[in-house]
Amino acid sequence: MRAVQIERYGDESVLQVREVPDPEPGEGEVVVRVVTAGTNPGEIGVRSGAMAAMYPATFPMGEGSDLAGHIVAVGSGVPDLAVGQPVIGLSDSRNAQAELALLPADRVVPKPDALDWDVAATLYVAGTTALAALQTVPVGSGDTVVVAGAAGGVGIFLTQLAVGTGARVIAIASVSHHDWLREHGTEPVAYGDGLEQRLRDAAPDGVTAFFDLFGNGYTDLAIALGVSPDRVDTIIDFGAVERLGVQAKGMAALADPAQGVRELAAILAGGGFDVPIKARFPLEQVQEAYRELGRRRGLGKVVLRVSAP
Repeated sequence: MRAVQIERYGDESVLQVREVPDPEPGEGEVVVRVVTAGTNPGEIGVRSGAMAAMYPATFPMGEGSDLAGHIVAVGSGVPDLAVGQPVIGLSDSRNAQAELALLPADRVVPKPDALDWDVAATLYVAGTTALAALQTVPVGSGDTVVVAGAAGGVGIFLTQLAVGTGARVIAIASVSHHDWLREHGTEPVAYGDGLEQRLRDAAPDGVTAFFDLFGNGYTDLAIALGVSPDRVDTIIDFGAVERLGVQAKGMAALADPAQGVRELAAILAGGGFDVPIKARFPLEQVQEAYRELGRRRGLGKVVLRVSAP
C-alpha cells in the first residue's frame, strides 16, 4: 500500500508517499481502507521537531491521526465491527494518511450514511478538541464567550457548539469570514490593532469565558479583559499555563473521545451544524496540503482524499 512516511524532522518536503507493507489486524484491531484523512496544525509541530519533547518521533513514521473509510479486515475479539462497514477512526500511532490504516477497535465508530466523508475525517481531532474545551470551560445562557481563531479547524466546531448552549459568542476572525460566522450565530470581530478595545466595546459588561485557538498573545488578552484564568482555555499557548494559570486542555481531556465522535457525527448527519472544507488534496499532494494548512488562512479544514468512497 501507499502511505505518507517521514524519515527525519523538517518542513513539508520530508513528507513522502512510499510503498509499505499492508497491515494485518491483531486481537482487538481492525484495518480500514481510508477514503479521507484529516490534517491538523499540531501535526506540523510533530513533523518539524518543534514538539519533540512532548511527542518524540521514531523514524520512519507515518503522518495523520483522523480518518474515515471502510473496514477491510477485523481481528479477533472485535464483535461489533464488520468488514465493509463505513467508519470514523483515530490513529494514535499517526498512520492515518495511508491507503490502509491499522487501528484499535475502540478508536473506531460507525459513520452515519448521511455524513459526508470529508467532514467525517475531521471529527476525531478538531471536533473532540472543541468538546474538551467546552468541558474544561463550560458555557451556557448568560455567558459572553470570546473565541480566538474562530474560523479555523477547531474554531468552526467550538463556535457552533457554544452557540448551541445559548451563550453569546464573539468570534475573532478575518473580515473575509465574518458573513459565515454571523450566519452561524456569532458576533464576529476582526483581529489586529485595536482588538482589545473592539472587544470591550462589544462586551461592555465583560467576558465570562475565552477560548484561545490561535496563540500569539490571546491568553494575555483574555487576562487583560478581566477573564478569570480558570475560564480561559488554550490549545496552543502551553507556556501560559504556568505563566498565567490558564487552562490548556485538548482532546486527551475527554474520558471517552469515541463517544464524543458519535455525538458529533449524529448532530452533523442530522444537519445540526456545518463543517466547511476549505481544501481537498489527493494523497500524492500531501506536501501542498500541509503548506496550505500552515498558511493559517481560509475557513475550515484541509483534508486528503485517499480513495473513492
